[in-house]
Amino acid sequence: MASSAIIPLVAAIIGIGVGAQLLAARFRVPSIIFLLTAGVALGPEGLGLVTRESFGPALPAIVGLSVAIIVFEGAFHLRIDRVKAAPAATLRLVTVGAAIALGGTAVVVHFALDQPWDMSFLIGALLVATGPTVVTPILEVVPVRDRVATALETEGIINDVSAAIIAVVVFKVIVLRNEAEVSFVEAFATRLGIGLLVGVVVAAVIYYLIRYVDLSPGNAPQSARLLTLAGALVAFAAADTIRTEAGVAAVATAGLLLGNADLPYEDEIAAFKGDITLLVLSIVFIALAALLEFEDLLQLGVPGLAVVAVIMLIIRPVLVFVSTWGDRFKTSEKLFMSFVGPRGIIPASVATLFAVEMQAQGLDEQAQVLVGTVFLVIFATVAFEGGFARKIAEYLDVIPMRVIIVGGGRVGRSLAERLEDRGENVVIIETEEAMVERTRNDGYSVVWGDGTDTEVLSEAGGANAKTIIAATGNDDANLLIAQLSNSKFDVETVIARVNNPDNVDAFEDLGVRTIDASMATAWAIDNQIERPAMAHWMTDLDRVGDVQEVELTAERFADYTVRELRLELPEDCLIALVDHDDGIEVPEPDMALELGDRITILGQRESVREAMDMVAPV
Repeated sequence: MASSAIIPLVAAIIGIGVGAQLLAARFRVPSIIFLLTAGVALGPEGLGLVTRESFGPALPAIVGLSVAIIVFEGAFHLRIDRVKAAPAATLRLVTVGAAIALGGTAVVVHFALDQPWDMSFLIGALLVATGPTVVTPILEVVPVRDRVATALETEGIINDVSAAIIAVVVFKVIVLRNEAEVSFVEAFATRLGIGLLVGVVVAAVIYYLIRYVDLSPGNAPQSARLLTLAGALVAFAAADTIRTEAGVAAVATAGLLLGNADLPYEDEIAAFKGDITLLVLSIVFIALAALLEFEDLLQLGVPGLAVVAVIMLIIRPVLVFVSTWGDRFKTSEKLFMSFVGPRGIIPASVATLFAVEMQAQGLDEQAQVLVGTVFLVIFATVAFEGGFARKIAEYLDVIPMRVIIVGGGRVGRSLAERLEDRGENVVIIETEEAMVERTRNDGYSVVWGDGTDTEVLSEAGGANAKTIIAATGNDDANLLIAQLSNSKFDVETVIARVNNPDNVDAFEDLGVRTIDASMATAWAIDNQIERPAMAHWMTDLDRVGDVQEVELTAERFADYTVRELRLELPEDCLIALVDHDDGIEVPEPDMALELGDRITILGQRESVREAMDMVAPV
């Protein structure tokens, strides 16, 4: 295709991709649904504007570099401290779970589609990958608990890498037999090792340049953004040049290391990469979907649908329940994780590139089966799992109840920061447009409107709120918000900020918990004077320690003594106070506990959070 024709085509694809993102945000579904639909509409089965000839021989390079940016972006956002929220389950998901997905898919493809074992394992290897490009958009509209989100995101990022490498090894060593005398394990280890090495080297160089070399005194944030993007592309190209498909492991390694390295200008880098990723994601998904021919799907018939059904309804639930066996996940959370396993960019892009090479070798029939099966699974999992994820999450009750803060000023944002750090699902209501924009730029979920309006409170999730906090600077507004919260919504806790001490009685007469701003300041100063260590420990967001109060609701601990419960909890925490029928006490070891007692737990941060999950499972 002439360059004069490519330019408007690429511009149109980017425009459609941006539109897909806007629609996804509006309807709260993953953008990939709209991207795939747009690709089919533009392709040979639709308007015929995008064909294989549109990109010519440049398609593999375009897809490869796009995948590099996408994988780097996902790995950059994966925080090691979040992985600790579900370490055992995460490790099993990417090992035992991946093995179940590979083997189970290969078996069903072999028997349902009557394919030889080499092709069956190739398809199985590709369909191991769930991927951050499809999982992350789902989690953006379904705010599940941290342990669930972390497990799914980590599974997607790591399986993207492992699936790509396993697939290329199966393809070259087993299907095409291009690497004679080389074992499967050796080929896999070689690519993974090269990728890890290149990724570490590139991450070290970028970290050193950004942190210690003053490359651009006048515009350091821009230099950091461009250097990071260039590093991702260099890591991919260098590793892929040494060994095909080692590039995916390289960019994943570099992204993971840099994302956890406390880089200067990290927020600017993350925002820049996010925008770039959205653009390349649009180009790749639309381009790949446009190359799909319905004939490849239709020829699979009922056996193809059977493959999809087994993957979604049997293999995925089995691998999730096996991987999370004995962990801290509730049954409803395991069911949700079983439902969220959509396939995305890695299977689509790698299968397309394999098909091109197979057709060049005269393996047209196998290429059709490969592309047809992979894209059928992608379309089905994205459509059903992406489109209905929120409904399923609501039905299974895995979305944590919300904390609504009315007022996005300094007090509201500071409180939201602390609550989100604790894992709460926070929504802020703000009336001023400038403050809404600023708060959203800080990464918070914000509803623009008047918190004294019942419809605005409802839009923010008042029906699913456990706490509503009126934190505006207007006492009249806070009082009305508190009244609406109590009368219109079944909210467990309503707290109001009182700016004028003379108004405290009016709030308390209505049964509203009040925070007198002047008294709160006095308490904070007194704590700094009398108990500075405790004050610092409780107010420092980067603390390793924590103090939390939680209601004892776990029936298995009913009638336990404090000593017996303490033996069940993690070692690095202790029971400091118990709010019992007789009042608040520093407990004796033999004190009998009852369901409904409020227990104050003190200790190391992660241990306290784990103890809270045990004492009050949600």
